[in-house]
Order: sequence, then structure tokens, then C-alpha cells
Amino acid sequence: MKKADLLSTLFVGIDVSSRENVVCAIDYEAQKLLRFSVPNNHPGAVEMAEKLHAFLYENRDINKLMVALESTSFYGIHIANYLSSCELLMPFYTHVYCLNPKMIANYKKSYIDLGKNDAVDAFVIADFARVGRITTAPWRGSQFLALQRLTRHRLHIASSLTREKTYMLSNIFLKFSELSMLDEDNQPFSDNFGATASSVLTDFLSTEDIANMPMETLIDHICQKGKNRFVNPGHTATLLQQAARNSYRLDKCLYEPLTISIASSFNLISAYESEMKAINKAIEKTLKGLDPNAYHSLLSIPGIGPVYAAGIIAEIGSIDAFHSHSSLAKYAGLVWRENQSGNFRADDTVLSKAGNSYLRYYLIEAASHVKNHIPEYAAFYHKKYDEVKTHQHKRALALTARKFIRLIFGLLANHQLYSKSRVNQI
Repeated sequence: MKKADLLSTLFVGIDVSSRENVVCAIDYEAQKLLRFSVPNNHPGAVEMAEKLHAFLYENRDINKLMVALESTSFYGIHIANYLSSCELLMPFYTHVYCLNPKMIANYKKSYIDLGKNDAVDAFVIADFARVGRITTAPWRGSQFLALQRLTRHRLHIASSLTREKTYMLSNIFLKFSELSMLDEDNQPFSDNFGATASSVLTDFLSTEDIANMPMETLIDHICQKGKNRFVNPGHTATLLQQAARNSYRLDKCLYEPLTISIASSFNLISAYESEMKAINKAIEKTLKGLDPNAYHSLLSIPGIGPVYAAGIIAEIGSIDAFHSHSSLAKYAGLVWRENQSGNFRADDTVLSKAGNSYLRYYLIEAASHVKNHIPEYAAFYHKKYDEVKTHQHKRALALTARKFIRLIFGLLANHQLYSKSRVNQI
């Protein structure tokens, strides 16, 4: 922003909470021109816009408006959306910025003996905007918010599903200890969370029932529950009975509670998987209304499927908000802090992690798949893996994700599909 624009700009800081928004407005000389609070609801947003409009209308020498607030969970989404699209404030070239709270907290440390209250926090946010420390793009509105809520909810369901499966394994070990300890070649089921495994763990009260059951009856049960999909049900039944005989025996009072717990976990897993399918359909539908070119650009990369492509697009939004792959990496928190003083330079540098944690997750997970499909990324991963003796996988994967950002930025910025020649240029 030019100096002339700064002199004619009203810098507004908003300290957001669940119940109210505290506002502090200053000019370029850091003079506090406005200070008030409004409820964090629609009438409060209207009141805030009217007060800002009235002040700007009376002070004609100030004709631009810059609003800044912290990205405090979801409490600031409504006010950011409202102010960025408010018709009353549009004549003042309004720009709304959602800032990283860590940046504001560190900036506040530059003040000596500054107290702590909502009004002070609002002033610090406004002053942060005044000194030109904002490097992010303005609030992009709710265009990508719908997709973002779906992809984040899908991640929440996936995490819940993984957590439930991990928890259920402890109960399976207590009831059927040998089943959870067998190696892959001796496992009776390819999936211990499948329908047949579920019936064995819930239909039979104890491992003694399985061990003492006639072989023909057990084979019939496996065929029925497996819908005759087992190539050799006799071999499966033999492995199952052998595992039952080798399992620990429990007091009879424990079998029924464990069976009920395992059955409950299977019901939850089934519900999570059903909801996952519904969310996937909703994500696909929402993507069609956004930028299909960006979606197809990411899908063209080997190893990237609809889930990762949708997650990356939802968190990035429009690639036009980033002027380079470096700014995109910084937004994702995939940058490393240099530690150097005089002749000293630290060998270990810490990953920032100050950016968008969801985007960082999708980029790292996507990079893990890409390295299995693109030889150049596999070679880069193994090169970084062999450079150190500690944290080899995490370090190599994070660096591969940083390299992957360059590919993503190039494809999205130039509206291109993946090609091998494109990778060789990066």
C-alpha cells in the first residue's frame, strides 16, 4: 500500500470472542479514534458497520478501511464475511484480514508493560495492521468455506474412525488374544474389521465356543457370513480354531461385557463408514460449483485422489492469493527457521508449523502418496532420508512436501495438467 493510501486509511482491530466483538480504530499516527464493543451476532455486526460508516462519512480525509482480526477458531468467520461484503462499507475499499494469533502475540511483546484486556488486544491488532506487517491476502469470503467445512469434517470422521478401531483392538485382544497377534500369513481374515470377523467376535460368546465347535458348523458359519467369498473356507476355519485354542482363557463374567463393547465398536465403525460415503458425495457435488480446472489439475498428479485434491483446494482457496510457491509454503507452515549467529550455524532447523495445519496435513499426506508414483519424488525422498540419522522419515517427508508445493503452485497458477516434463523443471 502506498504512503498516501496509508495516511487516508482507518485501521480497525477487532478482538473476537463468542459473545462480543471489541473494536478499536486508529489512524496512521496511532491515535485512537474509535473504541466500542458490540454483540457477536448479526445486529451487532450491523451496528459495527454503521458506526464505522458514520465515522468515515464525517471524516472525509479518511477514505479507506482496513479491518484486522485474529483467526480464533470459528468465532470470527461471521463478522469477517459480513464486513467484507457489507454494501455500506464498500465505498471505502474495505479489506478484511484474518491474522495468525501467534503473530499478534509476538508483536504485542514489543510493547513494554502493556496490560491485558479486550480493548488493548483490539488496539494491538489495529496497530499491527498500521505498521504494514500484514502479508496475507484479504478475506476471500465464503466461496471455499462450504468445501472447507466438508473436507475438515471428513478428516474429523476419519480420525474418529481410526481412533475407534484402535480402541476396539484392546477389547479384541482381551477376548481373542491370539487373533490380534497373528502374522499376516496365519490370519484367518484379510480384514479384522470386516463382516465375517465381526460375526465371529460378536456371535460367539467365548473362544471356547469356537475351539469346541464342529468344523463343519464353523465352515458353514464362515461361508454364510462371508457370502461364499472365501476361496478356502476350510483353511480359514482351521486357522480360526487354532487361534481360539491358543488364546488366553477369561473368567466367564468378562466375556459378555467384552462382546457388548466389541459389538458397539463395530456399530460405530459402520456408522462412520456410512457417513464417510455421504461426505464424499457432498464434497464431489460442492467441487463442481467451484473451480473444476484446479481440481482436475491436482487429480492429474499420480498418487493424488479426490480426497487430497479436495482438501488442498479447500484450504488454499484461490491460488491468486499467493504470489509465489514460497508464500504458499509459509501459509502451510512448511518453512524452517534458520538458527545462525556469527560463525555458528545450527545443523537442526525447526519446522515452523505456524501456518494452516489442515493444509499442511493434506500436503504431507499427498506427498507420501506422490513419492510412491513419481520416481523423481521417490529419489528426492530417499536422498533426504539418507542425509541424517534421526527423524529420517518425518524430515524427508516434510521436505518432499515442500518440493511438492512447487509443483502444485505451478500447475494451479498456470492452469496446467501434470506432465513428466513439468516435474523435471522443478
